[in-house]
Amino acid sequence: HVFNYFTCLLDRGGSKQAIFYSQKEVKYLSFNMHSCYNEPDYKKEGKVNCMIGYYNYTVILTYCSLISAIVGTHFAFEHNYVLALFCLMLCGFFDSFDGIVARSKKDRTEEEKKFGIQIDSLVDLISFGVYPAIIAYSMGFNSFPCLIIFIIYILGAVIRLGYFNVMEDMRQQQTEKRKYYQGLPVTSSSLIFPMIYCLTVWLKVPQVQFVYLIGLLVVGILFVANIKVIKPDFKGVLGLIGFGIILLIILIIKGVVLI
Repeated sequence: HVFNYFTCLLDRGGSKQAIFYSQKEVKYLSFNMHSCYNEPDYKKEGKVNCMIGYYNYTVILTYCSLISAIVGTHFAFEHNYVLALFCLMLCGFFDSFDGIVARSKKDRTEEEKKFGIQIDSLVDLISFGVYPAIIAYSMGFNSFPCLIIFIIYILGAVIRLGYFNVMEDMRQQQTEKRKYYQGLPVTSSSLIFPMIYCLTVWLKVPQVQFVYLIGLLVVGILFVANIKVIKPDFKGVLGLIGFGIILLIILIIKGVVLI
């Protein structure tokens, strides 16, 4: 049967409201299936969203960081720690600029801003919280004391990021720019652990692996330590990238694969 109009009943706060759509709209909705229907977006933007979330260029670098961590996990379990730590450094590189890219979009809604904050923290937990522990685990640190260290490190990252989200939500309501971080930022692991690995130039591999493990414990505690860490400005970020390039060159020259 063909109808010029049809009635869609929506539950709005316990009351039923009838909304009428034209035959053209009926065909469009039917083609995209009712499960894709989002009434507020449809009425405001004239379109149907088949996926939840916000899709624009502001989150691309954040997703690149996640992809880098996933690829690096593969290299870690292949015992190619040069490439695994290179991927960790890439995570830090992408994270350094994702905020700048996000703020370049001036017409972001409040929902898009909050979505970006949440996505950034979730990806940071994987890239800088879980991933460095995976690298250590793939080195052979799988005893119970080592697992305790992994737990401390990852819990520290979770607490640090959760606290950051709360404070960031409050800071969004202020105009003053943040000059300090409370606790060591989780993104610092993208430089700390490659730097530890570079000790293989002077120390034996087992010694460096042990230092890496102890580094996880110390860094995990610093994540939640009530200390102030200066937030680098744009020049500072470029300086950290330059330092990262130096570390990368050392890794390439050394070219050792820990087995």
